[in-house]
Amino acid sequence: MQDPEPFLVGGEWRTSPAVLDVTDPYLGRTVASVCLAGREDCNDAIHAAESGFEQMRDLPAYRRSECLIAMADYLEEHADEAAELIISEAGKPRRSAEGEVIRSADTLRVSAEESRRICGEILPLDWTEGGEGRTGYLYRVPVGIVLGITPFNFPLNLACHKLGPALAAGNACILKPASKTPLSSLFLGEAALAAGVPPEAISVVPCLSETAEAMVRDLRISMVSFTGSPEVGWHLQAAARTPRVGLELGGNAAVIVHEDADLAYAAARIVQGAFSYSGQTCISVQRVLVHHAVYEEMRLLICERAASLVTGDPSAPETDVGPMISEFAAMAAEKKIQEAVDAGAVCCTGGIREGAVLHPTVLENTDPAMGVNATELFAPGITLTPYQTWAEAIALAAETPYGLQAGIFTNDLTRIHQAARGIPVGGLIVNDIPTFRMDHMPYGGTKRSGFGREGPRSAIREMTEERLVVINQRVGP
Repeated sequence: MQDPEPFLVGGEWRTSPAVLDVTDPYLGRTVASVCLAGREDCNDAIHAAESGFEQMRDLPAYRRSECLIAMADYLEEHADEAAELIISEAGKPRRSAEGEVIRSADTLRVSAEESRRICGEILPLDWTEGGEGRTGYLYRVPVGIVLGITPFNFPLNLACHKLGPALAAGNACILKPASKTPLSSLFLGEAALAAGVPPEAISVVPCLSETAEAMVRDLRISMVSFTGSPEVGWHLQAAARTPRVGLELGGNAAVIVHEDADLAYAAARIVQGAFSYSGQTCISVQRVLVHHAVYEEMRLLICERAASLVTGDPSAPETDVGPMISEFAAMAAEKKIQEAVDAGAVCCTGGIREGAVLHPTVLENTDPAMGVNATELFAPGITLTPYQTWAEAIALAAETPYGLQAGIFTNDLTRIHQAARGIPVGGLIVNDIPTFRMDHMPYGGTKRSGFGREGPRSAIREMTEERLVVINQRVGP
């Protein structure tokens, strides 16, 4: 076994006696060890970021853009290495891992573009008496130090969604990666230094949860950007000393398929959105609502496609569905599925677990109170439910504490507008699945799914603040 990987503090690679083993979810073997940052290391990271922020704030937009473009170039030049890291630590199937590297480079390039577009506004103040000769100028300025806390499911791209906009806006950034997938973020730290980012402006600190919470509570942190579970996210929001907390949390996304939909296309997209990366995506398809007139046809189409997916070794090019992040996670999902079956649900296909691999599962005859509907399954499983009217479908889709994204398949403009008004989500995807996301689009949720928006342009707005300058153009002495 090679020496433990160091972590990054203000451009300095450090080691520590505390070590975290990184485990391959499919084979169950240790693929690397990573040194854990302690309280003192994280304090040093914040101290370095104070200086790094001053440097980033003074960098002109074109230099920030050049750094981000160079980071994207680095990722593309080392794409095979990055994909192997994602496969080994996250268990992501090869095609999906390679796609994530491409998306990560795109996220950085979009951030580079947006770094040149942080515009202001001129505000005439002579609307009323007393404002003569005065003009207001609205600027957006960086907030300071951004603490980005990332999950395991997109270990590289979601780190880019924190770091890219933070640097584009002129902030310093500290990344705290998920304990199961720290290698991708450390790789991104290498890319940042190679690209010429001021060293003090970037730290990557794998650490214990209590150490991360101490950073969240630190007054020097200007913004916390968190992606992960609702329980942890809302806890950190309450603990933070800054009011700037962005939360991108979970969901149990619904899809409505009406009778006028292209059923074959809808079925193909639903299977793609439900079982990609074993359903471990916060906008993974979970609840499928189908008009009663086409329910049987849709059930057959979805089950046939789900049963044909190749499960197993994520490193094999032909694999569609690999392992979940751990056998424990697969067992937890299997338990929810079994509880639903015990309560009367019917398993149409799947329901089989082999270690950390849970086969694509389709359930019907469920009710909204079952865990497979009422909670985030975060696994390769969906429920099918028939409905009679469009109003009923909207009500069922909205019957959840979450509100990240939803999908509808219909060609009726009136129904589309009714769904947009009636389903409280951050994004409604028409004639496609809620799993659809382009990295430059605004992305975030409502209710228990969090608040704030990601996507470089939206995130830059979250990571800057508006400053008003009023100029009095006095005439005379």
